[in-house]
Amino acid sequence: MSKNHSGFDAAARRAPGIARIGIIIAIVAVIAAAWGIAHRLHAEAALRSAANRQTGISVEITHAIPAGAGDRLTLPGEVKAFADAPIYARTTGYLKSWRVDIGTRVKSGQLLAEIDTPEIDQQLAQAQADLASAEASNQLAQSTAARWQNLLATDSVSKQDADEKAGDALAKAALVKAARANVARLRQLQSFKRILAPFDGIITARNVDIGDLINPGSSSQRELFHIVSAKKLRIYVEVPQSSAPDIRVGMSAQLHFPEHPDQAFPAKVVSTADAIDPVSRTMRVQLQTDNSTGELLPGAYAEVRFQLPVNTTALRLPANTLLFHEQGIQAAIVDGSGHVAIRTLTLGRDFGKTVEVVSGITSDDAVIINPPDTIAPGDAVSISTPATAARADTKK
Repeated sequence: MSKNHSGFDAAARRAPGIARIGIIIAIVAVIAAAWGIAHRLHAEAALRSAANRQTGISVEITHAIPAGAGDRLTLPGEVKAFADAPIYARTTGYLKSWRVDIGTRVKSGQLLAEIDTPEIDQQLAQAQADLASAEASNQLAQSTAARWQNLLATDSVSKQDADEKAGDALAKAALVKAARANVARLRQLQSFKRILAPFDGIITARNVDIGDLINPGSSSQRELFHIVSAKKLRIYVEVPQSSAPDIRVGMSAQLHFPEHPDQAFPAKVVSTADAIDPVSRTMRVQLQTDNSTGELLPGAYAEVRFQLPVNTTALRLPANTLLFHEQGIQAAIVDGSGHVAIRTLTLGRDFGKTVEVVSGITSDDAVIINPPDTIAPGDAVSISTPATAARADTKK
């Protein structure tokens, strides 16, 4: 009975070792099976590739077309009046009257409002009296100095006394000049009580009424009127960096407004910033348009459409012909013997479905559409789409 028991114990001890050996054998079998499958797949891929090289894969081709007409660039524009100015007061007082309201068309120099300035009027009257007193004192001082100079010639007075009278005459003359300058200053301030239009235009705001206190220089100062000249309009556009080199002074553009859906208004580029804003990466461009009819309103939103110049050497390709490799952007073409050649391209602008090609191919090259990533130079191919048909499809 003890022998049987010891034999059972030995078998129990051997069981875990046998299980581990079985697991190891199973893992080795799985690895061997996976390696065999991978090897077969690789061999099949190599076989297919070799077969394709021998028999040729079927491809569709297209041809690059000339860039043709320049592309249209559409950007939002900010419309502003040719001249735009807030009108402030330069003198203190109370608004006596206003002569124009919003929408009034005014001429340069036309009276817009008047300010009652009693303090300035009194200061001017006092300054004029001070000027008269200074002129009288100066007249006496000048005559006195002249008499003392005559007496000095006969040694009737000392030179010191004569010099004092001459100095007093010079001081009195300087006082007259100061009094005249003060009168001129106050007269200028008094003239500011008449608010005049600085240029021909339209009043777009009136912010005061009769009796309002006018106090220039205070923190609560507000503009009395706002005037704009809208016979010409300025349009400001932020052109992206990629298109900035194509915008030139003198270039024509078209303006489109939501309130005029069926009309296009001509405009012309009059200046550019000639610099890229480092924050927005755009270049500010100023255009002008005639608005003598008054159809367009300053402050409106506009779409500005530029017709970009033609690049006579550039070609266009469909975007689905491009290959993105480590060597750069490439295209696969079919050479005269029916084999693949790979060309590295230099691209220009991206138009979405098509791209601009600056160099790398010619319009005679047969470019493969949707080339597989595994395509390689020397692969034999057969063309399934006539080149003429593909060229027509590319133009669409």
